[in-house]
Amino acid sequence: MSEPFEAILGHTFKRPSLLKEALTHSSVAHSHGRKQGSNERLEFIGDRVLGLMMAEWLAERFPREQEGELGPRLAHLVSQPVLATVADSIGLADALSVGPGEFKAGLTKRATVLADALEAALGALYLDGGIDVARGFVRRAWNDAMIGQVEPPKDAKTALQHWALKRGLGLPAYGVTGRCGPEHAPQFTVTVSVGDMDGSGTAGSKRAAEQLAAEALLARLPS
Repeated sequence: MSEPFEAILGHTFKRPSLLKEALTHSSVAHSHGRKQGSNERLEFIGDRVLGLMMAEWLAERFPREQEGELGPRLAHLVSQPVLATVADSIGLADALSVGPGEFKAGLTKRATVLADALEAALGALYLDGGIDVARGFVRRAWNDAMIGQVEPPKDAKTALQHWALKRGLGLPAYGVTGRCGPEHAPQFTVTVSVGDMDGSGTAGSKRAAEQLAAEALLARLPS
């Protein structure tokens, strides 16, 4: 699937091995007894590249806004839900290589896996094609998410806290209510409660799961 995915990324790789690595989940490497060859290193690079690309783009698009407004915008655009949506829109799941057991378990549909793979693909683009190629892909793939921002978004946990305190319900309570998956790719389920209402979220880190839980509960609450 690497060659068709090159067309989606808009770049022909001089080093195809980089793209292959970006599209290889750690479960493949572990299933073959190897610790290298997965997309984790490229994800690390892509995460930094994406942050720079978004900071640059936001500064251009909102020249009068300061850090206090730009920060939440950036956090939203690089968040797991947005990355997973972008990954789904470009068909990343079909190009991703995962272990046989993980594929049967639906690993390629998990938001955290898709988000990580998207960052890895961006890291590969940057290393193979340079900053201009990476910028071009980001501005195409994230265009809908960017133009959809009118007002700076609020952090879900902060928004939930304000909602609860405004109604005298006290601070939201978060707790880990589940954990699954292998040691190298754990999934945490966090439940947040406010009064007699609750919401849950599952992600590859407790912090991300807390945000998803807050988003889930906010979606159910009256304004």
